[in-house]
This record gives sequence, C-alpha cells and structure tokens, in this order.
Amino acid sequence: MQDKRCTVCGKFHPAEEFSYNSRRDNTYCKSCNKEYGKVYSSGGSNATKQWLKEMRFDFSVSDLIIDKSYSNEDITNAFKCSSQGGMRRSQKTNTLVLVANHVKSIFDDRWDGNTMNYTGMGLKGEQSLNFMQNKTLSESNTNDVAVHFFEVFTEKVYTYQGQVLLSGKPFQEQQDDEDGNSRSVWIFPLRRTDNSTPVVPKVELDKILARKIKKASALSLDELKSRASKSQSKPGSRVATTTTYQRDANVVNYTLKRANGVCELCEQDAPFKKKNGEPYLEVHHVIQLAHGG
Repeated sequence: MQDKRCTVCGKFHPAEEFSYNSRRDNTYCKSCNKEYGKVYSSGGSNATKQWLKEMRFDFSVSDLIIDKSYSNEDITNAFKCSSQGGMRRSQKTNTLVLVANHVKSIFDDRWDGNTMNYTGMGLKGEQSLNFMQNKTLSESNTNDVAVHFFEVFTEKVYTYQGQVLLSGKPFQEQQDDEDGNSRSVWIFPLRRTDNSTPVVPKVELDKILARKIKKASALSLDELKSRASKSQSKPGSRVATTTTYQRDANVVNYTLKRANGVCELCEQDAPFKKKNGEPYLEVHHVIQLAHGG
C-alpha cells in the first residue's frame, strides 16, 4: 500500500504507521498520536485543541504530490470544498475536485491509455450537461476553474492524479443508475495537463476486480446476463506496475533434477516433452517468494 500523509505533521509515512487502537485508517501517525496522548493527559481537551492548532500542518493545493495518497480531510482542507460527492466545487479556491471511487461508486469511470473517461453528476435518471458541476466541468477549459482529479482504490484513501483538462467533447453512453435502471450519462474525457499516463500498482486493480466479482456473485443468472450485455464494447486500459522476484537458477535446476520427470504434486509423469527431449515440468514455490519462500 502507498504511503499516507499525517494530517498533523504533514509528513508521509508507511500505512502501518496509521494502524493503532484497533483501527487501520487513523489520520494521525503513531508519533503524533503519542504526543497527542501526552498533551491530553497533562491538560485535557482544551490543551489538545491548542496543540493541534499550533502543530497542524497548513496544507494547501500546492502541497499535493501526484501519485501520493491523501485523506478526505486533506482534500477538504486543501481545496476548502465539501467532504462528500464525486464532483466538489470550491468557490474559495476556484477549483473543481473530481473523485473516481472504484470501491463504492456506481459509475463506470475508466482509463483509456492517458485519457480518463469520467462519468458526470447524477445518480438517478437522465443526466443533464447543464446540471450543476456537469456544466462547470464541460466549460472548464474556458471558465478558469482548475480541475483536480483523485482516485480511490482502497476505502478512505485518495490517490492524487494531478490537475486535468477536458481533452475532448463530452459524449453520452448508457449506464445503470443507482436503482439499476438504464439511462444516458455524460462522459467527460480528461487528461493530465502534461499528458502523462498515470501508473497504478497492479495489486490495487486486482483488489478492485476481486471486490466486484464477489459483489456480482450474489446476482442471479438473468441479472448477470443483463449487466454483461450492457458492458462497454471497448474495455478500459491503463498502465500498471507489478513486482517480479528474481529466481535462483541453481534452485530451479536442482528441483527439476530431483523430480526426474515426475510431478512432485500429483506424482504423475510430465504431460509432454520439450524439443530437446527433456520432460516438461515447471518449478513453483510451496511458499511464494513474496511471502519469504
């Protein structure tokens, strides 16, 4: 998991630094929480309020770092915007914050290379291009409103993808609303201002897919058939990173020679032979390399 920013000291720490008191999503790092406890023990709630006022990092939009993870509190403090919704307009900072929540949202927000096809505002019925922040976003290239984009891969963790621009004309497509009824929505093609392509750890995408598969498993065959028929003909695509572990050639060869052409799991002969006449077997770790095997 990516590093997370402490809302008190403003520094980034490993995610485990925010796991304490039976919670994994605290906003203070362990060190700041320890100091908070000391202040509370000596002076009570009034003392902690004063301590937070003095210690809390004055977070602003300019402090955001692309690909770093932030809390919802960070977003509201930086942009002076609402803490809810996927499209958050701030008059104070003249910004529009967009959030693609891949954990909870009903919308099909998806990347196509370096273009994010972002679904407009409106949970029920037909969406209108002139409705609230849909209008703001559709005019964002000329209305001087700065648009910033975040993605959620893990609940309550917002990954900053940078400032974005409308890269094409908004278009319509069919998506289900929150009641499961098919309706027309507006899709806004967005790109980073530098045209770069966001990269996300593959493990995060795998987690999202696993959640969606688990949720869909509760649907009936007819419901699944109906939803499958509505799937986009062109699937989204994005760049993802994965960790590859280097394997020891000596261990591989020793294991193959020890097996002598017989699978050590099912105890059957190799299914076929390679071009050089050797039996075809693959070497796998009983304990994965990622887990110390």
